[in-house]
Amino acid sequence: MTRTPPEGTVKMGHLIVVRATWDNEADVWTAESSDLPGLVTEASSLDELDAKLPGLIRDLLDVNEADDEFDVPVEVIASFSRRIRIGAKAA
Repeated sequence: MTRTPPEGTVKMGHLIVVRATWDNEADVWTAESSDLPGLVTEASSLDELDAKLPGLIRDLLDVNEADDEFDVPVEVIASFSRRIRIGAKAA
């Protein structure tokens, strides 16, 4: 049996976009989503982040009826920035 989650939550087929950003100072990936308020986490690698997301998303959707199943697509957009020295003294 498949159903749509309650009004006000993510619906079946609704894309959740998660933005992950590398934090140089903390040496971790931080992730959050405006599509799913409350989704804020960090991980030391993208693989670790990917492993954490399914459980976090299930908890935040709070769909407790075990007989019901639906798929929610998740897109993770990861970004980082750095400086690259250009010039004769670059190593």
